[in-house]
Amino acid sequence: MAIDYGAKRIGLAVGDTETNLAAPVLGVPGSGSPQQDARAVLAASREYGADELVLGLPLNMDDTEGPQARIVREFGETLKRLSGLPVHYFDERLSSETAREKMIGGELTRKKRKARIDGLAAQAILQEFLDSETRP
Repeated sequence: MAIDYGAKRIGLAVGDTETNLAAPVLGVPGSGSPQQDARAVLAASREYGADELVLGLPLNMDDTEGPQARIVREFGETLKRLSGLPVHYFDERLSSETAREKMIGGELTRKKRKARIDGLAAQAILQEFLDSETRP
């Protein structure tokens, strides 16, 4: 399961290593509390039978980590401690832009686009992760 962690919304996607495909699923609202958010994400991960977690890491364009990356790492450590599942960090730069591009031309209202962007960003993160893991 991939996670696009945000303070207001947490995008989720699930994938399959056999088909090498990722798909967005219903995300969860963010509370701003890593503990509370981790519990909500882990409930969803159990529902989908996730055995590993891929957490989008918001790196700066110069590959450095800023304040948001530190928050994501804290959240990731909380996920790992509460679940015992492996947590992978994966560069999420441009994942939201990839998600926006997928919605171009669609007839969605701004509100509906906003509701779907996080899941599509999580899908982009997971798809890139799966693709990188299966390189020859």
